[in-house]
Amino acid sequence: MGEDRKARFRRIREQHGPALARVVRSYARPGADEEDLAQEVSLALWKGLEGFRGECSERAFVLRVAHNRGLNHLWRRRPSEALPEGLEDASPRPDAQTQRREEEERLFAAIRQLPPPLRQALTLALEELPHAEIGAALGISEGNVAVRLSRARAALRKLLKEEDDHER
Repeated sequence: MGEDRKARFRRIREQHGPALARVVRSYARPGADEEDLAQEVSLALWKGLEGFRGECSERAFVLRVAHNRGLNHLWRRRPSEALPEGLEDASPRPDAQTQRREEEERLFAAIRQLPPPLRQALTLALEELPHAEIGAALGISEGNVAVRLSRARAALRKLLKEEDDHER
């Protein structure tokens, strides 16, 4: 590719930064937890660039590194911290941007409640990766990707419906 490691890292962060942020958000709570995981992902990417042989797309590699760090992040938490957090009051506010952020956080909070294999597949699908690249990133077959996505969507619908029912 001709780029030195530093330039490649910078380009990857610019090109894939929003996707990385969404992956981090699916594993960590907002605030310091999220910032810590983002730093871990950046460090893992920096270290991993040397060993990247191009066996999958760069995007799949980057997202795989992020998901692996996310899983490690979950496993390091104490059990009491790993429980899904409650959602704050999600009542509508006049400010549309605030409402959109609240809805987005509600979705990410529900995603964080999914088992890691379902969470990984869904997060990568939200990044619009094709099943083949999701499979490459997770080390599973395309058929397994389809199964995980189907289960993840069903679980997410159930979680969001339960929350809606609870709010009424």
